[in-house]
Amino acid sequence: MRTVGPVKIISPYIEDQVKVPLATYETPLWASTNRGAKVSREAGGIHAVIVDERMTRSVLFEASDAATALQIVREVQTRQEEIAAVIAKTSRFTKLLEINFQIVGNLLYLRLECSTGDAAGHNMTTNAADHVMNWMLAQYKKLRYISVSGNFCVDKKVSAVNGILGRGKYVIAEINISRTICEQILKTTPEKIVELNIKKNLLGTNIAGGVRTANAHFANILLALYLATGQDVANIIEGSQGFVHTELRNNELYFSVTLPSVIVGTIGAGKELEFVRDNLEMLDCLAEREIGENARRLAIIVAATVLCGELSLLAALTNQGELMRTHLSLERGTSINE
Repeated sequence: MRTVGPVKIISPYIEDQVKVPLATYETPLWASTNRGAKVSREAGGIHAVIVDERMTRSVLFEASDAATALQIVREVQTRQEEIAAVIAKTSRFTKLLEINFQIVGNLLYLRLECSTGDAAGHNMTTNAADHVMNWMLAQYKKLRYISVSGNFCVDKKVSAVNGILGRGKYVIAEINISRTICEQILKTTPEKIVELNIKKNLLGTNIAGGVRTANAHFANILLALYLATGQDVANIIEGSQGFVHTELRNNELYFSVTLPSVIVGTIGAGKELEFVRDNLEMLDCLAEREIGENARRLAIIVAATVLCGELSLLAALTNQGELMRTHLSLERGTSINE
């Protein structure tokens, strides 16, 4: 584990230069992300916003037939305030945001979507779902319990629904980079990065059958930051389903990353470990703030760091042989701060 940066970030939740801890066995990741961090400072900062945030759990029931399942769904849609009250009793931080549903034959899937404060919220939402199931089974005798998790959540699996309906924090980070910075720091041009993003990330992922994703290696940076900050690292599965979008703007490179499922928290399991607390304190994510703002700050840092790593890798890939030369050089002990 080492720190990279600082990364310069501008957002509603953080406007600062932040040193970022990354835990990885892929040692060139430090140097590469560090190069992206240098670009963030030279280019005036990475702008980032949170579009949405929620944690989900889908409960699964069985009815006698599809008509019964549909009738119950229609009733449930008129009783969301009652369900919200059931959920509110499980924790003062868990609030119902929305209920989505699917019916397959006589099976009824209800996807509960909740806000969970500064926690990632897996257990909080599952606990809420458990109580909702008990309430549903008491209210509707024609339903039978199947599972407190029906996979319509979707937890730690590749899916389209998480990107569409949301799971975790939906974060976008973007930056404008001058041609001079591209050439001097990234050793490439805006045109080459735009071309590579189209032909590698967009078309390459499409012919591979990727699901709602177009990026080079979001998962690398997510894993390194999740390990360093005590997150449930299996969530890089849905977290890495995101997009790089690039444009040539007035002789500059517009570069953005969109991550619809950044699942992070600053309290909960793993956060009691000493090195995790040290890292969260270094990121200023344990301060006295409004409920949820520490986790939002962390999500913004995650997205900005992903941008740094993604930008640097794509720049390297525009130059034949650079990726392998860099790996061989850095794995033999070259400084990461060049």
